[in-house]
Amino acid sequence: MKVAVVGATGMVGEVMLEVLKARNFPISELILVASERSVGKKISFNGKEHSVKSLKEALNTKPNVALFSAGGSISLEWAPKFAETGTTVIDNSSVWRMDTTKKLIVPEINAGLLTKADKIIANPNCSTIQMVLTLHPLHKKYGIKRVVVSTYQSITGTGVKAVRQLENEMSGKKGEMAYPYPIHQNAIPQCDVFEDNGYTKEEMKLVRETQKILNDPNIAVTATAIRIPVVGGHSESVNVEFEKDFEIGEIRTLLHKTPGITLQDNPDTNTYPMPIYAKGKDDVFVGRIRRDASQARSLNMWIVSDNLRKGAATNAVQIAEYLAEKQLL
Repeated sequence: MKVAVVGATGMVGEVMLEVLKARNFPISELILVASERSVGKKISFNGKEHSVKSLKEALNTKPNVALFSAGGSISLEWAPKFAETGTTVIDNSSVWRMDTTKKLIVPEINAGLLTKADKIIANPNCSTIQMVLTLHPLHKKYGIKRVVVSTYQSITGTGVKAVRQLENEMSGKKGEMAYPYPIHQNAIPQCDVFEDNGYTKEEMKLVRETQKILNDPNIAVTATAIRIPVVGGHSESVNVEFEKDFEIGEIRTLLHKTPGITLQDNPDTNTYPMPIYAKGKDDVFVGRIRRDASQARSLNMWIVSDNLRKGAATNAVQIAEYLAEKQLL
């Protein structure tokens, strides 16, 4: 299979290559694409060196599938061009997610919606993916009425510039700032820009994407997204109110049986998810599961996942795997 990775030199692009290799995705030809300044750069994959190509060069190769992670403006301009040639684009930016003509896919939840006609497929926001993967089996059984989520997001979600800012601050160096404030020993209650309603774009993604993926516009979601100086992954404190009552043991069993979820929930041994242990792993880790004593039929959970893996690269590759398996490419 002819596979293009657009944004191959970025943080997510690099992880996409790691995931393609680790999952042994069937590749007959790999086309690596990046910005003009990176064209010609050599990148090693599976023991072979590949030269980075321009978008125009990649388009002319007519890949079977193109994994896009190069920003919204690139996706908006180039994804339709690739789709017109017959390439299936799996896009990691936010530009197509809420388009009513495009499908927003977490394979464990709604891959069955995909058809051969879907030539641009949206990969959800990283913080949304880990939350909806956990909520989906609970929604099917108990019916979710309302979700209150606070996220504690890794600087890797911002990119290389943010990682450098943290490294510089930790070593006492001055350098380029990804954020308007220091991130070392700090928590910044702003992920992305503010919308007119006072919420950030990141917070509204959690609202809108959750409703779309779970196919239920009646689920009430409210979010606060915070950037913290960690590298391993995103953490979320999630409070869920259900239509039906539940038993905690049932919740644990249900999540334990859900593909892609690892349960880490034992207060007796101080066992719970943490980003330092989620780094480099593909699962979503869930713990601190307990009944909300202040509200009927309500539950608290702590959800952690590597935002570059399941939150981006792995989810995109899993979509491609499903399409290949079902012969939809």
